[in-house]
Amino acid sequence: MAVRARLGPAQLVLTASVARRYYIDGKTKIEIADELALSRFKVARLLEDARSSGLVRIEIGHPGEVDVALSADLRDAFHLRHSLVVDTLEEEPAALRGLIGAAAAELLSEIVTAEDVLGLGWARSLISMRSHLRSLAACSVVQLTGALAQPGVDDSSIDLVRDVARIAGGPAYLFYAPMIVPDSAAALLALPEVARAIGRFASVTKAVVGIGGWQPPHSTLYDAISPSDRRTLAEAGVHADVSGVLLDSDGAPVTAALNDRIIGIHAAQLKQIPEVIALAYGIEKATAARAAIRGGYITSLITHTAFARALLAAG
Repeated sequence: MAVRARLGPAQLVLTASVARRYYIDGKTKIEIADELALSRFKVARLLEDARSSGLVRIEIGHPGEVDVALSADLRDAFHLRHSLVVDTLEEEPAALRGLIGAAAAELLSEIVTAEDVLGLGWARSLISMRSHLRSLAACSVVQLTGALAQPGVDDSSIDLVRDVARIAGGPAYLFYAPMIVPDSAAALLALPEVARAIGRFASVTKAVVGIGGWQPPHSTLYDAISPSDRRTLAEAGVHADVSGVLLDSDGAPVTAALNDRIIGIHAAQLKQIPEVIALAYGIEKATAARAAIRGGYITSLITHTAFARALLAAG
């Protein structure tokens, strides 16, 4: 039997989830179809793919860089649309960013279509994703946050959006403005280029973001604000941030004066995006990811082995 083309990461995880239920859990195709909201014909096709691709032999396994079983466990536990866990024991942040960025680039190449509007937050992991991205459907690309300068990082959110749009061959909606301003952001929000990009937020169908953890602090936003702002936000219960959206430990948005000084997507706008893919590394931020998932601000997750296990343990 001819072996089919290599499965993309999203299709790989879905195929493995179906195969595990059928071959290991003993569920029927109809039960699997009902559980995963698929047609029974789709389930049958996925089972055929699992066999013909070599994913199913005596046991379910995959010799690639994605931990299929752990990805499926994470997806099922948190009802994620896509879940990719990079199989690595690496702990060094730069190396983890490279691995997760590569996985994110492969996923975007697989799932983004020309009908999508792709929104991009800013995080060092997204810069890594950009460096691994080789092809992308001709979609529009929208900047979701202003620029946030970081020591040792030359690329901004503007560079990220411009480069990804160039790879896609689609239009870029970007603006030259900082993410945080000293006073009210109202004047900058009224500028034509800023208003033009923000006007596209409602049309974003897929977004890629990073996660910041505040207990302990592992967030570029946390690093960028004053000690006084940090104390105020800690007292307000901030536990995580997703592209500047401040969340408490239960995933509820936190109202604070800083919100009026941030140029970027707001909580209600982020929550309306059909698919928000978060790139996360460093087990210290597992509870921050849990908060963002609980609040409905993340629908898909790309991470690594230790992070996935910490997130599952956190429940």
